[in-house]
Amino acid sequence: MKHYLLSVVQPADATPPAPDALATIMRDVEAFNDELRAAGAWVFAGGLHGPETATMLRPEGGDVLITDGPYAEGKEYLGGLCLIRAEDLDAALEWGRKAALATTLPIEVRPFVDQH
Repeated sequence: MKHYLLSVVQPADATPPAPDALATIMRDVEAFNDELRAAGAWVFAGGLHGPETATMLRPEGGDVLITDGPYAEGKEYLGGLCLIRAEDLDAALEWGRKAALATTLPIEVRPFVDQH
């Protein structure tokens, strides 16, 4: 089995969903995570605080420069992630489709570099 990262893409200027809508989304996300666990595909998942909470560490001249976020201006940012096991890209894309429906947000699916 290969590992894939399902990245939740959060629009930077989006209005948060109303409490009722958010409750539905969270219920759907939990059901998605339960389905992953039941299939043996779940490794880890979690949401992230906004980019304003980020700290960037960048090597510079033999030292490390620390900068408080947000570091980059963008229309979207990484809002959460889910690490899964899947037989192949097609299976990972199916999990990504389910994640997009559960979160109501775009999902990027990326394979990890092959490890032997």
